[in-house]
Amino acid sequence: MDYGSWVESVPATITGDPLWKAKAYRLALFISDIAWADVAKLAQGYPTRGLSDQLYRALGSISANIAEGYSRSSGHDRARLYEYALGSARESRDWYFKARHVLGEDVVEHRLAVLTEIICLLITMVPDQRTRNLKEESSPYTLDADLSLE
Repeated sequence: MDYGSWVESVPATITGDPLWKAKAYRLALFISDIAWADVAKLAQGYPTRGLSDQLYRALGSISANIAEGYSRSSGHDRARLYEYALGSARESRDWYFKARHVLGEDVVEHRLAVLTEIICLLITMVPDQRTRNLKEESSPYTLDADLSLE
């Protein structure tokens, strides 16, 4: 599933929330959704079962921390939670790199591209939240990565 098709499949209860405007959040939901196949594949083998669990937890933590930070009233609190999301995105990238021999280069390359895009957005969001008391919807986000590969 590519990013465009995935966005069309997301229910209105999610897309109607102002949080949906935050590109980092959308991408975090996207990668955690498409990663189910990756996690299931890793869980099948004994040597990679633990890696599967670590990857699943790290990926889920990205969007969860962005959502939690988005609801905070101060920029400092938002920044702290976005930093946690940033750490989880970097951790996820690390787990994908370690899983490349099982998942294949094309899948891992795609997932790393999505995670790198999330990291770039969060690197911008953290200092922005510390200096201003604005939410993400006022920040212009663009999609630069090719997210067409499943």
